[in-house]
Amino acid sequence: MVEQQGASGDAVMTTRIGQAIMLLHGGDREEARNRFSALWAQLGQEGDPLHRCTLAHYLADTQDDPGDELAWDLRALAAAEALTDERPERHEAAVAARGLYPSLHLNLAADYLKLHRPEAARVHLDRARAASAALGDDGYGNGVRAAIDRLDRRLSGR
Repeated sequence: MVEQQGASGDAVMTTRIGQAIMLLHGGDREEARNRFSALWAQLGQEGDPLHRCTLAHYLADTQDDPGDELAWDLRALAAAEALTDERPERHEAAVAARGLYPSLHLNLAADYLKLHRPEAARVHLDRARAASAALGDDGYGNGVRAAIDRLDRRLSGR
């Protein structure tokens, strides 16, 4: 089943994603994973790329296996790339994608480090740092930049 079209369908999906995120942040990874998975199935491959990106990004955080986490983070990156490829007329979606790239690449770097693939981790960490120029000077942006620095120190053995 493909997601509802239009503004009301978008708002409903956004709300449902937000509810699952709250479960995840509240510590209920299993229920969050179940809800994210159901939403992923509802969206289908033709669903809104921003929703696919968000769902895959958070589904990665609910995985126990680093390989599964990597697979979801790669799906999130592919969906973010579809935001600009498939829907260039949606300016807000393209802006959102630019803001997501630092975090997406940071997560991929962390995944590759967990999988003992430091070269791949370095590639994505460098991409995260380069993309971080799109982040604002706010709590989110500063937090992502600090996480990039922490992972850089771990990867460099400092």
